Parts: sequence; structure tokens; C-alpha cells
Amino acid sequence: MIKREKLRVMKFGGTSVGDAECIRRTAEIIACAAMQRSVVTVVSAMCGVTDRLIQVAKRSATGETSAATELVAALRQSHFATLDSLISDSRSYSRLAAETERLINEASRLCLETARARKLTPRMLDAIASIGERLSARLVAGALCALKQPGVVVDATELIVTNELHAAAEPLMEHTRERARARLLPLLNDGALPVVTGFIGATTGSVLTTLGRGGSDYSATILGAVLDAEEIILWTDVDGILTADPRLISEARTQPRLSYGEAHDLASFGAKSLHPKTLRPVMEVGIPVHIRNSFAAESPGTIITPGGDARESRVKAVVALSEVCLIAVSGERINDLQDKMGKSAGLISGLRASFQPLVKLSTDCEVCFITNKTSARRAVKSLRHALALQMERITINWNIGVVAVIGDGVRDAPEIAARLRLVLESEGIKLITIGHGASKNNISVVVEAEELRRTLVALHREFKLGQHAPAPHVQLTVAAEL
Repeated sequence: MIKREKLRVMKFGGTSVGDAECIRRTAEIIACAAMQRSVVTVVSAMCGVTDRLIQVAKRSATGETSAATELVAALRQSHFATLDSLISDSRSYSRLAAETERLINEASRLCLETARARKLTPRMLDAIASIGERLSARLVAGALCALKQPGVVVDATELIVTNELHAAAEPLMEHTRERARARLLPLLNDGALPVVTGFIGATTGSVLTTLGRGGSDYSATILGAVLDAEEIILWTDVDGILTADPRLISEARTQPRLSYGEAHDLASFGAKSLHPKTLRPVMEVGIPVHIRNSFAAESPGTIITPGGDARESRVKAVVALSEVCLIAVSGERINDLQDKMGKSAGLISGLRASFQPLVKLSTDCEVCFITNKTSARRAVKSLRHALALQMERITINWNIGVVAVIGDGVRDAPEIAARLRLVLESEGIKLITIGHGASKNNISVVVEAEELRRTLVALHREFKLGQHAPAPHVQLTVAAEL
């Protein structure tokens, strides 16, 4: 039986399996890691493939049969070019080529069925969208075999059991634990290197589902949790989680260590390197999660643990939200509004993943919400229905931007809010409002939209986030094995 301290789950994103060179590099990382411990690998589709599959599925729903033909040509071009470069053994090549052709034909068949029906059901969309991971997993396993490593493809439909919510399925953890351990542990005990399709699961009735966009990270942490892994590494194309968006802040740097709470809030506020659901399966069991760069394997990246690193500054990152609006609900009976806030937040939070409640840090009789502009009117309708108060007044401010300051316990640190106000005042930036959400790990400032970038720069500088931090004192890295 595999022991926890000997098992690592590693996930590789779309850019890490984007072409033959990337897949070969990925296989080398897996092979090096396998020299010291058992490894389960989870892979995404090749970069851009899932987007193409979804686009073609939607075009097919209009009756456009030519979309399937275009899809077949594109998939053949990218996947067979990769196969040609990766596999030289004729027997292995023939087997993988047949598997690749079968899956491409399956995608074509599903799209043609959709075109004939002129209807794209959630179940059909999941089936079509899953083809990318099923193709890439076979290429990665083939690349491992080309390195004389025992790569074995395992479809996640055999492992991850979910509810029946297509495109955003949730795992049934006990069923998943039973199936995953029964399927994977014998392979690991035999020395094999399982390569699992990310993003995919299946219901108890064996109907294929998907976990939502970016769901391969979620697949990895689900499997890490049920297999009692020692650690999980999410390999991507960036050096970890940054202190800010580098497109907006050139001084942004990698945070070497974050807590679960900090990383979860960063993901909730839209940080690109982490799916919002990723940490859910591991938070109760305390498995560390690393964000690493497969194109710079020597970089330690970011490690996410239950406690993070108390030696660091309390503020770990700043995140800018644009294309959002502020919904303010005001009235004399503010306590009634706040009592009902939980109910109303639940009603409208499903409209967009980036929705955030905002409790104002002031005495004003208002409760505020931040949501995407595209969801605002539906959110207002839901709020009016949920609150059902005659004296409330709901207004929308469309011309705003939000900067969220993320760090353990910042909500309960009065000096942080005071510094935020002082910085904006010294920069001459008008503060519309300041507040926090349900988490203790963030405070948000709302400013006029045209001041968003200047606010982000000022706060990044105020909390010295551009200064180089010491490396994590515990480094569990693949670099040492290369």
C-alpha cells in the first residue's frame, strides 16, 4: 500500500502540454519526480483545444455541419504533429494514432448529432468538451513510455464521482475515494505512472460530467485528498502566485508562501493561477499545494499551506477588479438589511463567480455588493425580491473599480484600513467606499474607474509588495530531483 509520504499528485495545465516540446518537458519532470516517490499525473487539454471544442459545439447547435469538419482537421493537425514528434517506436505510434483518430472521430460524431438535433444539451456539451483531456492524456502517457517510463492512461470517469450538474459538477468525495483508491493504488504499487484526464468526472450512473472551466486543478486536489497525498503540485506557465497582475504592476513578484485562506480569497477575486474551487478538497486534510512553472522547473514557485508564513508582511497581494459595479442598498432599518444580507447574497452569488458582498466600514445605513456589470440588473432584481422592504433604496454605481487587499486577518486589523485611507488621501484619489466581505482575509477599496490602476500601484508600493521576500523555509521541489 502506498504511504502518504511517498505519493505526489502533479497537474499540468494547457500550456504545459501545448505542443510536443512542452509534453516532452512534462514527461521529463514526471520521470524525475518518480525517481523518489510515486506520482499521479493530471493533465489538461492542449492549449486552446477546449475553447475550440466548445465553440464548435455551439456552432453545431445552429445546424452548421461544416463545424465538425473544421474541428476534425484542426484536431488532427495539432495532435498528429505532436504525435509524430514524440513517438518513434512504430508499434507505440500505431496504437496511439488509432486512439487519437478514434477520439477525434468521436468529437466529430457528437457535433454532427448536435447539428442534426439543432440542440446542444449540457450533457452533450460535456461529452464534446472532454475530448481535449482524453487526447492529451494519451500523448503524455506516450511521451513517458518513449522515455522508458510506465505511463498508463486513466480516464477520470473511472475515478471522480460527481453529482449530475453538467459543466459545474461537484465531487461526491466518499464515492470518489473508494473508486480512486481501488483503481490507482494497484497501479502505483506496481510502479506505474498513471496519467489522469483532468476536468472530467462521471455520475454514479456513469454519465460523463465536467467540473467547469479550469477544473483540472480541482481534479488534482480531489485526487490528492482521497489518495492522502503528501503534496500536490500544479504546474503552469507562471512562477507561482504573484503580488499583483504583472500586466498592471511591473514590480509584481512571486509570493513564496500563502495560507489556504489567502490563496482562496485571491482565487475568488480572480487571480489567474488558481481555480476558486481548487483548495476545497485539501483544506480539511492540510495537504500543501504548490504552484510551479513547468518552463522554469528550478523556480520554487508558491507553496500554499494551512498557516502560510507569519514572517511575511500581513498583506500578501493586491487585486484589481474592473468591469464591475457597486450596488448599494440603503434604508433606516440597517439591521434588517444586514440580517437579510446572507440570504440575498446567496441568491445573487450564483450569477457570477466574481460576485462579492461588501460590508462598509462606516456608520452609513448601507449594505453594498460588488458584481460584474453584466449581472447587475439581475442582481438588483434578486435583491429586491429577497429583501422585500418598502424603505430600502437600491442604487447602482457603474463607474467604479475595486482593489482588494489580501492577507491573513487584514479585516480585523484596524491599522490596515487606516493605511488604505491615508494612502488614497495622500495620492488625491477619491475613496467611494471601503469594506470587507465574509472572509477575514480581504479588505476592498472602491474608487472611480479611471483611478483603478493608480490605486493598485499606490497600495502595492505602500505594503512593499515589490520587495524581494525570503524563500520559503521548507522547499518541497522537483528542482532538487532534476
